[in-house]
Amino acid sequence: MQQNQLKGSLMLFFCALIWGLAFVAQSVGADHVGPFTFNGIRSLIGAAFLIPCVAFFDHLAGKPLSIWGTDNKTERQDLITGGIICGIVLTVASTLQQLGIGYTTVGKAGFITTLYIVIVPLLGLIVHKTVTRLQWISVFIAAVGMYFICITESFSVNYGDMIILACACFFALHIITIERFSVMVDGVRMSLLQFAICGILSLPAIFIYETPTWAALDQAWLPILYAGIMSCGIAYTLQILGQKYVNVVLASIILSLESVFSVLAGWLLLGQQLALREIFGCALVFAAILLAQLPPKRR
Repeated sequence: MQQNQLKGSLMLFFCALIWGLAFVAQSVGADHVGPFTFNGIRSLIGAAFLIPCVAFFDHLAGKPLSIWGTDNKTERQDLITGGIICGIVLTVASTLQQLGIGYTTVGKAGFITTLYIVIVPLLGLIVHKTVTRLQWISVFIAAVGMYFICITESFSVNYGDMIILACACFFALHIITIERFSVMVDGVRMSLLQFAICGILSLPAIFIYETPTWAALDQAWLPILYAGIMSCGIAYTLQILGQKYVNVVLASIILSLESVFSVLAGWLLLGQQLALREIFGCALVFAAILLAQLPPKRR
């Protein structure tokens, strides 16, 4: 049991690492193309990337390649249902994030997005999930840590902040939805299906609300490619696979490390300095991760 949780935690850790780097890519992409264009193209790239992955894993398992990976009607229906619901929720969440990041700073976007670590336990209570005292303490410590990491100027609420806050709510819902279906279906296939849905839903909006040009796409192709292969194809798949073994509250705390990695990425890639308060915030978040993994005391 502990070994499976460690394996799942490592998957979610690398997922958070990739997402943290993706904040830089999304910020650069937002300077050139609209949110529907960015998310639509990257989602289709992610889906296309996962097709040979599905074939490879089927080959390793000695199974013939098939679309659904099972002949069981119930399992196939669960896969379709999970992929569609996750795809719809992800479309809303990622579009709001990409839209909001154009109106606020990367630091604020990282902090507000990862407020899903507070929202997930609240939603969990609605569906009668157990949240331990240690997990609540970890949530509080992680939230304080992310404040020190990401908020370096006087905090104020603007249009972009409100959009990112809405995005955090949908990402929390996405995490809970994945927990519901990840134990029932093939994780890689569900990831492929959710990105196909996300890309298909975004395509009409591109032509209705945006007018992307080849010049703009030429400027944004590298961030889109990173977001498509790494953030979508690899990271979201790691999230689905990792959440099979990790409690939803702990999963949300580990995933919130993306705020830490976004700050580190800005320091390494963009030359931004890491202040003492940001280092202190990183230490708090890591402490919250360790605290959340401690087993509860037996009465």
